[in-house]
Amino acid sequence: MTGKRKPTHLKLLEGNPGKRPINKREPRPKKRKIKPPVFFNVNALAEWQRVAPELEHLGLLTDIDITALAAYCVSYSRWLAAEADIEENGPVIEGKHGRYKNPAVTVANSYLRQMRSFASEFGLTPASRPRLSVPKTSDPNDPWAL
Repeated sequence: MTGKRKPTHLKLLEGNPGKRPINKREPRPKKRKIKPPVFFNVNALAEWQRVAPELEHLGLLTDIDITALAAYCVSYSRWLAAEADIEENGPVIEGKHGRYKNPAVTVANSYLRQMRSFASEFGLTPASRPRLSVPKTSDPNDPWAL
C-alpha cells in the first residue's frame, strides 16, 4: 500500500513513530518571514494572519509552501461567502419551477473539502494535530513551551 510520504520535519515532530530511516538529504527550504499574497480579500488575509505565525513557529511554513497555504486561505474565504449566501437565502430556494437546493450549498461543500485537504497537510485539523509533538523549550515566552 502506497500513501503520501511524510516530510522529515513532521516525522521528527511526531517522534518518528514508524522508526523508518530519516531522509538526511531531504530538501530544506530557507526559513524567513513570509508575507501573505497581495490578492487576498479580507477573510483570506484574516485566516492567513491567524494560522501562518503558528505554522512558521513550528517550521511548517516556508517560501515554497506559500501557494498551498494561500489556496487554503482562499478556499476558506470562498467557503465563508457561500455559507453567508446559505444563511441569507436558506439551503432550499424558490425558483420558477418550484423549490430546489441552493447552489451555494454545493459550492460551500466543495470549498470545505478543499479546506480540509489543505488543513490536513499543515496539521490544522483535530485529527492531524495529535500526531505532532512539539519539542520542549525553556523560553517562558514561547507559546509552545510545555
